[in-house]
Parts: sequence; C-alpha cells; structure tokens
Amino acid sequence: MGLLDGKRLLVTGVLMDSSIAFHVARLAQQEGAEVVLTSFGRTMKITRTISRRLPTTPEVVELDVTSTDDLDSLADRLREHVDGLDGVLHSIGFAPPGAFNFLEGTWEDASTALQASAYSLKALAVAALPLMHEKSSLVGLTFDAQFAWPVYDWMGVAKAAFESTNRYLARDLGPRGVRCNLVAAGPVRTTAAKSIPGFETFENTWGERAPLGWDVRDAEPAARACVALMSDWFPATTGEIVHVDGGVHAMGQ
Repeated sequence: MGLLDGKRLLVTGVLMDSSIAFHVARLAQQEGAEVVLTSFGRTMKITRTISRRLPTTPEVVELDVTSTDDLDSLADRLREHVDGLDGVLHSIGFAPPGAFNFLEGTWEDASTALQASAYSLKALAVAALPLMHEKSSLVGLTFDAQFAWPVYDWMGVAKAAFESTNRYLARDLGPRGVRCNLVAAGPVRTTAAKSIPGFETFENTWGERAPLGWDVRDAEPAARACVALMSDWFPATTGEIVHVDGGVHAMGQ
C-alpha cells in the first residue's frame, strides 16, 4: 500500500526532469496517486514531452496563474480528468531580470515577481478549492525568506510574501479542513535556478555550511517532503514551513 493510494494530485511547475515538481509527480505516482500536471503557452509542449518520463504519462492542463480566465475555468477543466483533488503542489515562480537588482528594480519588475510568485499561491488555492475537500493538502515550494540573500533581491521579497500568504491561507482554509504548508528547499539546480544571475553563489557554499551536506543536483529530498505533506501523515499540521536544506537554516551566519 502506497503513501498516496487513491489520491488525486494537481502538480504545477514540471518543466524539466531536474525540477522538484517532476520528482514530486514521480514519487506521488509510485506511492499510488493519480497525477494531473499544468503548463501553459510555449512550455506546454515541453511539459508534455517531459511527462512521458514519469511512470505513467499524466494529463496536462493549461494554466497560467496570472490569467483570470485560466484560473476561473480550472476546476471545470480538471473535472474532465479527476472528480476531486486531495493535493495541490504550487511550484511556480517568475521574476524578470530587473528584479534581481534590488535598488534598480522597478515596480513593474517587483509587481510581476509578486503576482507570479506569491499572489499565485492564493489564486491557485481558490481556483482548485471547488475540487478540494476536508483532508486535502496544499503544498508550496519556497526558498527561506528570513534573510536578505545574495542576488535573490525582489524574488526574496516575493518569497517572504509567499510565506505570509501561506499563513493566511492556513487560517482561512483550515475551517474547511484544507491544510496549507510550505517546503523550504535548499538550492537545487533547476531551470528556474539557472535563470537567477549568480545562482552559483549558493551552489558553491551551501554544501559546506549544511551539517548534513547538500547536493544541488538532487531534488528528491525536497520532493519527498512535499509528498509526505500531501499524505495523511500530517493531519494536524498547517501554516508550517518544513526546511529541507541540509540544516543550513539552523546555522549561524
């Protein structure tokens, strides 16, 4: 019997097989879940191609989390494939290049990062809510926003907003029995990470600072935490941030 036997999951953010979301989808299927993926625009073809590397090729539905039309129609389009959702993974983040220079970043840069990377958690939750039920789980991926990291800049601000959004969702969805939690992963060499100027700053030092060590090429530890949070093994946990970073968050600077 698998950890997610009979569960139906919506997984966003599968772009390459190096992504945390891909490994969440893979592990979820191995643990008995039915998985539906999302993608949009030009990346739909890429996601469909990568999805064939999963144990079972899932359906892929169109979803741009900044599109009101996509969000408003999501539940109806998902009903063509599943009759409910036991879990939703938010693995979405975007910021324009200007957002990675804090003092020079414009409001347009910052607002784009905030909408796509923070507000989208609430937007996705509301869009999926008609299919969710008591004991459903929303899980998002963050990068610890307690600190002012090198090079992260307005994306770091967006992650702080993302983490706050999760707490408010936990408050408002808790009465419906829906749990809302985040996984704060250490740096993983994903497509999104490669788009961040100077990402190697994290790659080169994280393993040295992590008590347990850290492999930037291994997305599975973070993916396992996401799968666990979407299982029935955390029935009274919500508003939480689970750190999967080798222990760096607990170390002094």
